[in-house]
Order: sequence, then structure tokens, then C-alpha cells
Amino acid sequence: MKLLVIEDEGELAGLLHRGMVGEGHTVTLAPDGRSGLSLARHGNFDFILLDLNLPDIQGFEITETLRSEDVQTPIIMITARDDVNDRIAGLRKGADDYLIKPFAFEELLARMDAVLRRSRPASPRATAELAEYLSYGGVTLDYATKKVTIHDEQVRLTVKELEVLRILLANPSRIHSRHEILRLVWGLEEDPLTNIVEVYISRLRRKLIGSGIECIDNVRGFGYRFDVVG
Repeated sequence: MKLLVIEDEGELAGLLHRGMVGEGHTVTLAPDGRSGLSLARHGNFDFILLDLNLPDIQGFEITETLRSEDVQTPIIMITARDDVNDRIAGLRKGADDYLIKPFAFEELLARMDAVLRRSRPASPRATAELAEYLSYGGVTLDYATKKVTIHDEQVRLTVKELEVLRILLANPSRIHSRHEILRLVWGLEEDPLTNIVEVYISRLRRKLIGSGIECIDNVRGFGYRFDVVG
């Protein structure tokens, strides 16, 4: 794989470089946020390892910027800050996982493998039975053109966000379990290391609310359903 490591600590950057090259990967190092952001935008990388505490731009800001520009390269955020609010913030900004320093190199490799499994497209058969055109409660999804509108105003979604919305919109008011969404969208069975469903539901909900409609209901302990409440 082609990896980008955005890390200002020279010793850790060197360790990551040697370890990943030893695993057969090509590694590009960026010592600060600005150079890392530029490389991430234009370098066509397969994976990004991103330090949270950089001297110029915080990892949160880099992640949010990349996701807003629809750069969907998998990102693992690395930091010494072991605070649950930081972890939640990183995931909500668009990171795929969050690793606390110090860490074992083998754990990093395992987490990268888990993220890559989740990022693979599901089997086409998994969602083949869902309708191509769906409309309910002012929300319209045209799967053929990958276009979503709310009261005739287009909403920009990533591919995975659109897939999640398609599942929810296909059966309004029906509760869809986390396991069902994980299987249909990512082609995975239950994975104890992932909270990817929660992350994408949160992103999707924020975008829809930002467009003036609240329509994803979290039924605690059971799952999620499409239910227009405003």
C-alpha cells in the first residue's frame, strides 16, 4: 500500500517508516500539518496515519477538511491524549479509528486491517433488492445518479452515507439493527473493533438536520429507523 504518515515526532515517524516499509508498504512522511494536508489532497494514498497534536494544524482540522472535500482515504488518528471526548471528536470529524500512544506496532497493523475491511464495498447482491428511486417525508434518493434531495434541494453525501440512507429510506419506520447495516453496507459480520455504523449514522444525521429535516431515530438497544420528526 501507499501510506502517508503525518507525524512531527521524528523518532516515532522513523519507527513507523521502518516498520511499514518492512511490511512491504511505500511510505511518505510529512513533518507538519500543512505539508501533510497538501499531500493527502493530491497524493492518491491508500491509508493515512495522522498525529492529532501537530505544530501548525490539529489533526481534527486536517481530517475535517479532507472529508469536506470528499477525500475518503482511510485515516487512523494517533495521539497521546487518552480522553474519551477527543476520541469521539476525532471519529465525528471523519477519522476511521483512533490509537493511543504508546501502542504496539502489531495493534496498529491489526487496526489498519480492520479499517480496510470496513472500507471495502459490500457485495452487489447485498443491496440489489433495494429500489433505485426512493422518496419519503421530503427526502428523495435517486440511486442511479447518486443524488439525494431534501424538499428539492440537493444534499451532498459520500458513497457510504448514501448507502446507509438507502437502507433506512427503503423501509421507513422499520428498525434496522447495527449488525444489519454493517452487513449490507460494508459486507461484514459483527466486528467488535468497529463503531463505523455509529460514526456514519452521526455524520448522516448532521447533514440531514443541516438541510432542515430530522429523520433518523436512534432506538436505543435496537438500532435505527427513518422517521421524519421535523
